[in-house]
Amino acid sequence: MQSIKPVLAALTMVCIWSGWITLSRYGVHTDLQPADITLLRYWTALLVVAPFAVRYPWRRFRLWQHLVVGLGVGFPYTMLSFYGLTHVRAAHAGVVVNGMLPVLGAAAAWLLYRQRLSSHRYAAIGLIFIANFVMTGGSLLALDQAMGIALLLGAAGCYTCHMIGIHLYRMTWRDAVVIVPLVNVAIFTPLWYLFPTGLARAPLKDIAIQAGYQGVVVNVLALICVAYAIRHLGTITVSLFMSFVPVATALWAWLLLGEALTAWEFAGIAGCSLGLFWYFQEPKKTKVIDQTAASEKE
Repeated sequence: MQSIKPVLAALTMVCIWSGWITLSRYGVHTDLQPADITLLRYWTALLVVAPFAVRYPWRRFRLWQHLVVGLGVGFPYTMLSFYGLTHVRAAHAGVVVNGMLPVLGAAAAWLLYRQRLSSHRYAAIGLIFIANFVMTGGSLLALDQAMGIALLLGAAGCYTCHMIGIHLYRMTWRDAVVIVPLVNVAIFTPLWYLFPTGLARAPLKDIAIQAGYQGVVVNVLALICVAYAIRHLGTITVSLFMSFVPVATALWAWLLLGEALTAWEFAGIAGCSLGLFWYFQEPKKTKVIDQTAASEKE
């Protein structure tokens, strides 16, 4: 029962992130450039959390800890994702970024904490990883998508650093929602002038949509869900939930848009579901007879 709230937070995060990929794919094909969407994202978020930022105890964490958590899901992540989305379809982008998170999370947990999982859990992570790529029907292996895939893999690495930082530094959602926008506004605002921009000619509707969803829904609500879930479930478990973003994207398209699911997508959904169920199964423990105790009784 204690895991219900963190699990609901993780599921909310999956829904938000599946919408973010689709909306970002739409955004980079408007007059708005990746740098414009990034700027709107963090400035909007900062305006929302400004009352908390004024009273935030900044000396609680060191500068480099602020940078790891803030930039992990900050402009390096968004810029890599946005430019990757110009080469790769939205559904496939979710596969690359979110499908890699359980693998990267398990690797980081082993390297940083020497945290070892049971063999069946490593196998479950492998199954989820394979199932994500099965959903694309093998199209990610095309050479014309190599650049996009490389950029999205970089984004997955950045996001893994953010999740590890939240867990390692024991930050709460209150820390994340203040640190992320302020760090990125401070660093990225002067850099924005170096990138191509279409902000001046973009329709107000596109600006409002990106600012609202990217800045409020993703950079405030989703950050709250991520930090809360990581604190109670751990990095690897949350990364497993994130790997369901492509599944959620496909299901939303089927339910809301009437897009038929392909055989590859059905196989991927089944594989992800089986992998997650398998991961949470506890292996049966064999009973060990204490020979010493038995001999003492005799």
